[in-house]
Amino acid sequence: MNAITPTTDHSVNVQTPMAASAFSKIFIDYLHTYYNTEQYGDLVIMCIGTDRSTGDSLGPLIGYKLQRILKRYQNVFVHGTLDDPVHAKNLKNSIDHVYRSYKKPFVIAIDACLGKVERVGCINMSHGPLRPGAGVNKDLPPVGDIHVTGIVNLGGFMEYIVLQNTRLSLVMKMADTISDGIQYGLWKYLHENAKEQPRLF
Repeated sequence: MNAITPTTDHSVNVQTPMAASAFSKIFIDYLHTYYNTEQYGDLVIMCIGTDRSTGDSLGPLIGYKLQRILKRYQNVFVHGTLDDPVHAKNLKNSIDHVYRSYKKPFVIAIDACLGKVERVGCINMSHGPLRPGAGVNKDLPPVGDIHVTGIVNLGGFMEYIVLQNTRLSLVMKMADTISDGIQYGLWKYLHENAKEQPRLF
């Protein structure tokens, strides 16, 4: 689980109409801004979390959904699913595996986080690495060229208990919004750039 996430302009509230569409626009903009085939190769989506905690299951749920729908792309890969989660105990090995196994990977890290009460339900996208575990005082390696966080509950006290008592309905809604937004965003981005990036299909 990530640290408390500050307010950002690159944010979508999952409860708003057309949230997946709004998120996909942000996602496409970030790809255009930060991803290029001269510097990067494979796109790797790393979904961090565990299915043993309702609040922290956002990442594995997204990975489960994306794994089934992104198989059409030759150079887009998903790590962290319900069956094979990426969590605190295997995060370092998972990061090492990504950089050993893929060609110049551009990593999109996804994780749940806690935040202010008025921000619960917001999905944020930011440039730079994610710092998993900061919200529960764990010292874990940073990961990601860009990252997505979903604020699943209120932060600031008894984080483990708060995560355990997070409503699954909110987490599922956020997982649907993020996975749908990424699916459409990748399709549109890659088709718009088909001539420049034919090997991604």
